[in-house]
Amino acid sequence: MSAPTFTILAEGAFGVETAKTASSAVRYMGDRVLSVVDSRFAGRTVEEAIGFGGDTPIVATLDEALARDPLPDALLVGIAPQGGALPATWRAWITSALERGLDVWSGLHTHLSDDPEVAACAERCGRRLFDLRKPPEDLIVGTGRAQSTEAMRLLTVGTDCNTGKMTTALELLDGLEASGLRTGFAATGQTGILLAGSGIAVDAVVSDFISGAAERLTLEAAAGKDIVLIEGQGSLMHPGYSGVTLGLLHGSIPHAMILTWMPSRPTIYGGNHEWVDLPELDEVVERYEKTLAWVCPDVPGRVIGVSLATWDIGEDEARDAVAHATRVTGLPATDPIRFGAEPLVTAVAEHYEGLRAARTT
Repeated sequence: MSAPTFTILAEGAFGVETAKTASSAVRYMGDRVLSVVDSRFAGRTVEEAIGFGGDTPIVATLDEALARDPLPDALLVGIAPQGGALPATWRAWITSALERGLDVWSGLHTHLSDDPEVAACAERCGRRLFDLRKPPEDLIVGTGRAQSTEAMRLLTVGTDCNTGKMTTALELLDGLEASGLRTGFAATGQTGILLAGSGIAVDAVVSDFISGAAERLTLEAAAGKDIVLIEGQGSLMHPGYSGVTLGLLHGSIPHAMILTWMPSRPTIYGGNHEWVDLPELDEVVERYEKTLAWVCPDVPGRVIGVSLATWDIGEDEARDAVAHATRVTGLPATDPIRFGAEPLVTAVAEHYEGLRAARTT
């Protein structure tokens, strides 16, 4: 089966932060995105709306999207709001897409296949529903087996949620493979699963089994590879999402971490957490390294670089932030989208070579 093409539903929300699934699909599989639905930007291109993505059109309605040639194979729900619920007004859009012959892909916590109205419509129309956030039912509690991989394990971690952990992993993936290192990617969120074609959305997993899910993903993605990149989620500092971060950390037991940081945020993101001030980067690094050491003091897991998300600030300010990150932490730093991922690719490759040399002595 060939990879499907999409029109993306992002009505009233298309943006880098407000529609992460949509904007990531535009960035990393833009050739399969035929249009985006958001009436606020109708008549513009995605490049004009969010600063990247080329000339993919934005339209006001699903009817307009389906009046274009070629027709998409599927509708992608392009948002994953806090809590992941299906906006009530979007049910009509989804059933209309099914009735018009489209499959529907969604990363919401509300599983479309469990919605009686939507599921009945899909069956009646002979269409398929893909719930990216629906976890497998046979997960176990983590056992530490991730430590058995021959591959070097690297986890992206964050000062906050939505700071570029998936983006950093994907940019590293391209750079490491280009350098000749066999590299796997373990997708742990709905957007990563969409792009990779497999994975487990760990924020939808019962808390006891998050580490087990991370362990399974790490082992599967590491098979036959030199390096496995595990997509991070949330942040140890985030009151709402620290649990999933801890489960990933202790399930994947990484040899190394890349810390992601959005310099424009002095407090935790999300609308309800501004009362949590973000500490300086060196303290964040220390927190992650000590937290990993709780369960595996003998694993040399440490932060080896800082990845910045500077899309919302000017270039001079962004360069100052990169310099600040290096000055405070002593680590290589870059915005991999704005300035290239080379410093981080080099740091990961050197750490891999160090681990390999240590194993042979």
